[in-house]
Order: sequence, then structure tokens, then C-alpha cells
Amino acid sequence: MATTCYFEEVIVDQDGNGKLEVEFGRSSYYSNCQLGNGKTGTDSIYLKVDDKGVIMDLETAKRFVEAVISVGHYHRLID
Repeated sequence: MATTCYFEEVIVDQDGNGKLEVEFGRSSYYSNCQLGNGKTGTDSIYLKVDDKGVIMDLETAKRFVEAVISVGHYHRLID
């Protein structure tokens, strides 16, 4: 199993009223493993927020990345 972290930060609300511990990256934890739902696992994106984590299936990972890119474009953070 290999995990590569691309983002790890405590994100503080602009007004300072809240915070989240966020970690985001890729994980091969389920790669080629038989899963409990009958599917075969894949290398994919993991997301951990306040010590709760998930490794997304590739369909969800694609929608997640597309949404992040759309928000980045909206705020002109990316070209």
C-alpha cells in the first residue's frame, strides 16, 4: 500500500469561528483487492477530515475533482 499526501492543513474559517483538519491525496490501499461489495478496489483519492477518512471509488473521485476544478475556475484561482 502506498499513500501520497498532496494537501494537509488545518483550515480556519475566514471569521475564525471554526476549523477543519484536512488531508487529501492518493492511496493504493484497495488496489486490486476484492472488496466487501463484490467489486475490485483501485488506486484512488483519499480524503480525511477531522480524523474521519474515505478512499473514493473512481467515479466519485472524478466528480470530486471536476467540482474542485469548477470552483477554482469560478474564483479565478486556476486558468
